[in-house]
Amino acid sequence: MHKRHDRRHDTTPTAVGAQTSEEYLAAVTVGDRKPHNSTIELAAWTPRWATLYTDVADKIRHTLTEAPVLLEHVGSTAVPGLSAKPFLDMLLVVANSADEAAYLPALEAVGFRLRIREPAWHEHRFLIREAEGTTWQVHVFSAGCPEVSRMLMFRDRLRTHDGDRLTYEAAKQHLAARTWRHIQHYADAKSEIIHAILERAATAAP
Repeated sequence: MHKRHDRRHDTTPTAVGAQTSEEYLAAVTVGDRKPHNSTIELAAWTPRWATLYTDVADKIRHTLTEAPVLLEHVGSTAVPGLSAKPFLDMLLVVANSADEAAYLPALEAVGFRLRIREPAWHEHRFLIREAEGTTWQVHVFSAGCPEVSRMLMFRDRLRTHDGDRLTYEAAKQHLAARTWRHIQHYADAKSEIIHAILERAATAAP
């Protein structure tokens, strides 16, 4: 699913590192949710990911009726040298993410489908597209949402600080070797190291 920096089990904040409940996942999932029940595959970073992002981003911009507030490549595939699940994460910021009619038909037209709807968590929407052997994931937030700046800060910190990138990669490799009922639980387990890196980034910010 995705890695959030203030996890929730239902509609209330929980401690960093808490595991998302089955009930919450069932409530926010659109369509069926099948357990993962396996380890996590991490692939070596490849510049092909940047090319794939650009191609799909261009399709999204061309299809949307209104220009997005922001469209960025985020997540581990956006960090050169960092191994990652071979899913390309994209951040789409619109005027109002709760207004699905303003962007969902356009995303569906280029192959995305809505998988997660979280009204209680920043009105977050999560869509996936599977084509040509690649999976794209789009996180949709409203302009001004604090999660947008956190996602970009984390990406940029890893791009510019080798120590944090290597620390994060070591944590990912360790956790990926475990068996997870849901991929979201793997993401939850990374929240403590993500929080620590974000704190360093915030302290260093001018």
